[in-house]
Amino acid sequence: MTVSGTTSGDGAAGRGDGTATGSPTAWTDAWDVLLASAPARRRGRVLQSALREAVRSGRLAAGTRLPSSRELAADLGVSRGLVTDAYEQLTAEGYLRSGHGSGTWVGDAVRAAAPAVRDRAPHPPGARADFVPGTPDLSLFPRAAWGAAHRTVLARLPHRALGYPDPRGLPELRTALAALLTRRRGVVADPERLLVCSGVAQAMTLLGFALHRRGARTVGVEDPGSPENVAVLGSAGLRTVPLPVDSEGLVPGAAARAGVRAVLTTPAHQYPSGIAYSAARRTELLDWARSVDGLVLEDDYDGDFRYDRAPVGALQGLDPERVAYMGSVSKSMAPGLRIGWLLAPEELTEELVERKRTMDLGNPVLEQALLADFVEQGGYDRHLRRCRLAYQRRRDTLIAALDEHFPGTGVSGISAGLHVIALLPGRYGPEARFLERAAGAGVALRALAYHGTARPEDGRVRLVMGYAHQSPSEITRGVRLLAEAVGRG
Repeated sequence: MTVSGTTSGDGAAGRGDGTATGSPTAWTDAWDVLLASAPARRRGRVLQSALREAVRSGRLAAGTRLPSSRELAADLGVSRGLVTDAYEQLTAEGYLRSGHGSGTWVGDAVRAAAPAVRDRAPHPPGARADFVPGTPDLSLFPRAAWGAAHRTVLARLPHRALGYPDPRGLPELRTALAALLTRRRGVVADPERLLVCSGVAQAMTLLGFALHRRGARTVGVEDPGSPENVAVLGSAGLRTVPLPVDSEGLVPGAAARAGVRAVLTTPAHQYPSGIAYSAARRTELLDWARSVDGLVLEDDYDGDFRYDRAPVGALQGLDPERVAYMGSVSKSMAPGLRIGWLLAPEELTEELVERKRTMDLGNPVLEQALLADFVEQGGYDRHLRRCRLAYQRRRDTLIAALDEHFPGTGVSGISAGLHVIALLPGRYGPEARFLERAAGAGVALRALAYHGTARPEDGRVRLVMGYAHQSPSEITRGVRLLAEAVGRG
């Protein structure tokens, strides 16, 4: 058999005329093995797939002349028609080219694929101790209950439900979520106005597009706040303006001075300062929104996790036409589920639904049906109780460990959520040196300065410390490692 234009797979050198000769090449040997193991009815498809992959990977380079159909069929022990069909199919797809009487060649259009698939998902830093905030304990995910619900839901799901869904979400999930949010978070939740989204990020993007369409170009955001929101709103064409947060919440006067008519807030548990907006500040914020015909975007990211008392209800319950409410299961269950919700003012709802439809044609049906069943059967409430007990213990463990190894440390914010703000005594500063020593010891930390533009210049160390994703023993060990790394300052 002859293969022109490249060196054959057995290492034979090409002749001066560009033709390589020798015994059957390694790649035809591989096809022989594949074909022998394949059922007779699939051998043509297997041969096409093997040829296609050889071209994509670069093992058959552009310009390589392939054996004649008769010759390759004889080598592989298959019919000539099978090889001819394979050549014709790949020629039609652009992998091969042929001319009457001139043979079959590898085409020039194909470029070798990347040698490996990259995983661009965010991963833990691989540190000896990890206090970076924002992640729940994924080992608490209710696998057994979720798996049981999967079998039950899949068995009863009608065939028609597997078509394109309502862009707002499955009716049963919207009904279940509306009841849940009314009961647990005090929102005004009409299932007809509730949109199931791919997390808060998509809900925020939808709102950003709606605001932009109405002429908005800026949105006020909390300072300190989440830097990720800047990119999310920016994808909708909006610029963010940092607005200061004091001990009671976002300062409405700052919003008025900035001239914005929309603000993004976290009233139940401000991120990252950890405060809850006061009743007076909630009223002031809504009064401001009414006075400018504005909108408050409420991110209720961890409102279910309050440890010392019942959680404060959502701001949306006070004025559903001035507050767009967003939430998800990212902190309560797992961010990988990509399920969230959006309750917006009535005048925005239809526009948001249409934008959602054109954006993704709706969220995956099975996952929606699973969550609806999980909520309706009480599994979600049971899971929240389990998580709340675990996270409260871990918060207490972190505070005790800081008190032992960093005496004099102040922990601020309400007893809630998945993180604390730790203000270390002055002797541990300056902050840059502290963080450098911690990183050198393999302790992953995030400074409060990462979250805002207002940075005190007193040199003291201010940390946002996540604890939910670590066991109590890991928390204790991590704080001890940190103390050993930084010493007494």
